[in-house]
Amino acid sequence: MDSAERVASNAEQIRYWNETAGPRWVAFQRAVDEQLRPLGELTAERGGIGPGDRVLDVGCGCGDTTVALARRVAPGGHVVGVDVSAAMLARARERAGDATNVEFLEADAQVHRLPADAFDVVYSRFGVMFFGDPVAAFRNLATALHRGGRLAFVCWQALAANAWISVPLRAAAEHIVLPPPPAPDAPGPFSFADPARVRGILASARFRDVELEPVARTLHVGGAGASLDDAVHFLTEGVGPTSSALREAGPTVRASVHAAVRDALAPFAGPEGVQLDSAAWVVTARA
Repeated sequence: MDSAERVASNAEQIRYWNETAGPRWVAFQRAVDEQLRPLGELTAERGGIGPGDRVLDVGCGCGDTTVALARRVAPGGHVVGVDVSAAMLARARERAGDATNVEFLEADAQVHRLPADAFDVVYSRFGVMFFGDPVAAFRNLATALHRGGRLAFVCWQALAANAWISVPLRAAAEHIVLPPPPAPDAPGPFSFADPARVRGILASARFRDVELEPVARTLHVGGAGASLDDAVHFLTEGVGPTSSALREAGPTVRASVHAAVRDALAPFAGPEGVQLDSAAWVVTARA
C-alpha cells in the first residue's frame, strides 16, 4: 500500500467512524462497554497505570475507558481521550461530567501533532487497528511519550479464534453473501491479529520490550445478563461484521438472518446472558 493509498484509507476510516459506525456505537454504548470492559481493565493493569500517571487514551470512543482511567490515575494524574468520531466524543464528554482530570480531543492520532514528552502511557482498548499507516501512527504516538514511557493496548486475534463474532457471521452467511475478507494489513478489527506484524510495526516505530500476552476470555455478548434477543439485536443491528454485512439487506433477508443468528446463539444462552469465547492480544512496550 503506497502513501497515497494509506492517506485515502485513513480518510475512509474517519468517514466511516463519523457517518456509519459512530452513531451505532453511541446507540449500543452500554452493551459495548459491558462486553469489553474486562479486557480494557486487564490492559490498564498490564500497563501499570496508577496514581499520578498522564495517559493518552487512543480511540477512546464513548469514553468508558477514559473515565475509568481518570479514576485510576487520581490523585494527580490526567487522561486525554482522542478519537475521530464526533458523535462518540459527544457521548464521552457527557459521561465525564465535571471530572477535572479528563479532556477529549477530536483528532486523527496518526497525524495530529501531539505535545512532545507529555504522557507516561499511551493506552487503547481496541482503538489502534484502524490506522492507514500504523508505523507512522505509532511513531507519532511515541513522540508524545517521555523516554521510557509505556504503551499498552488490546487488539483482537484472528476472526476464527473469536466465536462471539464467527458464530453469528457463519449463521448470517446461510442467507447473505458476505463481503470478501480484507487484506491482512488493511485497517480493521483483525489487522493486528498476526503477532509478527505487530512486533514489526512497533519495532519500526522505535518501541522496545514488546510483549504480546494471549488472552482468552468468555465474553457476555451485549453485556452481562443480556437476553438472547438482546444479544441477537446487538450483533445484527449494532456493532461488528454481522451488522455491517446486513447494512444493505431488505426486511425479508434481515428477518431470516435474525432467526438464523438466534438459533446459532441459543446454545450459548443462560441465566447470566449469552456467553461466547474471545481471543485477544494485550500488547505492552516502551518508547
